[in-house]
Amino acid sequence: MRAMSSSRVRILMMRHGTFYTPVIAAVAGGFLRGEGLEAEYRVKRPGEDALALFGNGEIDIAQSAVSSSWARLARGLENLPLHFAQINRRDGFWLTARGAGGLSITAVSSTHDTGPFDWTALEGRTVLADHGPQPLAMLKYAARRQGVDWDRVRIVDAGEAPAMDAAFRAGQGDFIHHQGPAPQQLLRDGVGHVVASVGEAMPPLAFSSLSAMPEFLETSTARAFMRAYRKALAWAVGGPAGKIAAMIAPYFKDVNLGVLSSSVAAYKGLGCWDRDPAIPEELYDRALDVFTATGGLVERPPYADVVAAPPD
Repeated sequence: MRAMSSSRVRILMMRHGTFYTPVIAAVAGGFLRGEGLEAEYRVKRPGEDALALFGNGEIDIAQSAVSSSWARLARGLENLPLHFAQINRRDGFWLTARGAGGLSITAVSSTHDTGPFDWTALEGRTVLADHGPQPLAMLKYAARRQGVDWDRVRIVDAGEAPAMDAAFRAGQGDFIHHQGPAPQQLLRDGVGHVVASVGEAMPPLAFSSLSAMPEFLETSTARAFMRAYRKALAWAVGGPAGKIAAMIAPYFKDVNLGVLSSSVAAYKGLGCWDRDPAIPEELYDRALDVFTATGGLVERPPYADVVAAPPD
């Protein structure tokens, strides 16, 4: 593995959206620069594998989830990245129904203008669902928790997020399951309205995280990154949504600033971000519970095999 520069940190994102505002803010807000680090931020390209990029020494940190390690451990893989900091402690996907009405773009509660959303309304309807293993497991778990007969929901794989959005705008599906700022953009465009938050329909848990190889976590670069990330987290939690949106706007060139602000406000209100970046074992266990309940997990990997303390 190549030696890592003490003044550069290379960050790979599996996904890009307002859900990951603390990471984006660490770069866009100059928090990393303030710790003497030059940041390289990019989103994973089709066909790329984060584990291979770690092995080739091409990245230092990857946005990930603790659940991503479980299948690898089950296959007997060794020398895996460890998850050292939490990004989100709640699911960040929303259910958007076709047409106008419903939640305002700044609302968080699943109450809309006709009363609380009845999740059983999904039965007999078509949902364009994100088919990433974790988002789909969480949706299934939340729906069942809300009394839905999952076998009666027509779940459609319309591709990755841009293809899903295009399909919904073209008239396919009754609901779409996606992350911000896409739901807020659909509302602004008069195409759909948010009816429910998956994260609100279930308890907090270890959802998305930052991962790195164990040897990187021992470096001064990792410690400098952690100092910057703590500051970015505090800003995301305590800062005004409008100012946070303006800070990250250069990373969302095609998104209206009002839409960005509304999306950030929704995630803040949902409580996705926490000032403490450590991944609690309790939240790790809850994520295991979801995958166990939905049939995606046979064995429960120990916390210590997957999670590391922040490199302070």
